[in-house]
Amino acid sequence: MTELDGWTHDYSGKVRDLYSNPAHPDRVLMVASDRVSAFDHMLEPAIPGKGAMLTELSLWWFGQLDGMPNHLAPATEWSSIPAELADRSMLVRKLQMFPIECVARGYLSGSGWLEYQESQSVCGIPLPAGLSDGDRLPEPIFTPAWKAPQGQHDENISLEKAATLVGLDNATALRDLTLTIFARASTIAEAKGVILADTKFEFGSDEDGVITLADEVLTSDSSRYWDAATYATGDRTASFDKQIVRNWLKANWNQAGEPPKLPQEIVEQTAARYRELVDRLTK
Repeated sequence: MTELDGWTHDYSGKVRDLYSNPAHPDRVLMVASDRVSAFDHMLEPAIPGKGAMLTELSLWWFGQLDGMPNHLAPATEWSSIPAELADRSMLVRKLQMFPIECVARGYLSGSGWLEYQESQSVCGIPLPAGLSDGDRLPEPIFTPAWKAPQGQHDENISLEKAATLVGLDNATALRDLTLTIFARASTIAEAKGVILADTKFEFGSDEDGVITLADEVLTSDSSRYWDAATYATGDRTASFDKQIVRNWLKANWNQAGEPPKLPQEIVEQTAARYRELVDRLTK
């Protein structure tokens, strides 16, 4: 972990490191690293610039979602962020986080596709017969997931199960907020020639009980994006994320033992894919 003057390291996830500071008791310094993981393993080497790109995209999206409360601390406080981490850090308010990930799907892919093949449904939501991997859904659906401890798989759950975890009123509010934000973001992305296939949001409750958007938002790590022109040709695999890494691992590792080191060309291709999405959306 990076040693920061005045800041104490409290927690690390797969990508983000969280720090606290007694001088700012109601704030958290959230630092996005360049770490990359796949198949529940941390990989080497890291993806250069990844943390800065994730932070840039999150901040851009928070700016697009005006009217939706978020966890960012006032800009006047950001001078407390250590200069060496400024490009990949956010100073945020402390929240009481909900223990579910709020997933919105506009297209059938990933774990949703796997579940559909078994049950013709996703998270208890029945879907039409005959859909294929990557097909657009009749309308976006809310498919929450229980946030498993690090190193374990998150578990897709029904709205009813989510209600047992956060209460029916909160579960309903989280569903409605998730689908509203997803629809708004999808429209913005489509105008840039990019398809937002699915995404996950995390929410917390602030000191006044207001449901607040938190963590990263609509980044390459939390979302599946496709180039609209490429999708129109039938290619539904070229997403703007670490799919290049996953594909290489599938071809070069049997998932037994420790994963192999990523080749430099895979690292460079992945970094370029992250950068392309940032540029496509924000410029």
